[in-house]
Amino acid sequence: MFDSFPGGASERLDRPTYHADLGRIYSSGIDFLNKLERGQHFKERGFPSWEAFADGDWERALSLADERREDYAREIRRASELGVTHRRLRVVEFPVTPYVQWELFVLRVRVDVGDAIRIIDARGISSIERRHPVPEVVILGDVVMYEVVYDEDGNAAGANRYTDSSLIRETNAGFDALYERGEGFSDFFDREIVPLAPPRAPGTPTGLRGSR
Repeated sequence: MFDSFPGGASERLDRPTYHADLGRIYSSGIDFLNKLERGQHFKERGFPSWEAFADGDWERALSLADERREDYAREIRRASELGVTHRRLRVVEFPVTPYVQWELFVLRVRVDVGDAIRIIDARGISSIERRHPVPEVVILGDVVMYEVVYDEDGNAAGANRYTDSSLIRETNAGFDALYERGEGFSDFFDREIVPLAPPRAPGTPTGLRGSR
């Protein structure tokens, strides 16, 4: 699964070019968008909820995440109007990292407005990842695939763009197989995330936390 991906030919796009290219193809008549998220430690500079989380204000981080509800609902409505089916699969390692704990609260808002998100335990795909992790990708139909890339500090820095149809088909097949194995978001969230104490923000000394 994903065996051909590491050797696939791609074109590197900076972040603005990636967003522009994705937006253009997204509106061009594709049938679906599949997103596979693998990384456990990222930064979301400029995203208000993440900034509050990074500052150690957990309650405000959750409040700001919820304020995006209507924005996400508009995304879902637009996808429906365009006939684009969205699916997202989030790989989660244990113990859950502070970033992923925060992100799953953001994703819960998306699920509440109709986004189709499933979770898969990284321990369940260890045999698949013996040689390399599953890729961090956004796939737009059978047209194009982007491997999201990050700088050394964990900030999004653009994407590698793939257009080889056989590679896209193979990666989509791998996504489909893992998505079927994934767990429903709400079941996972209620069991594994709700009981956790508020996470320690990046760079915050031990003992300094927000409050739920």
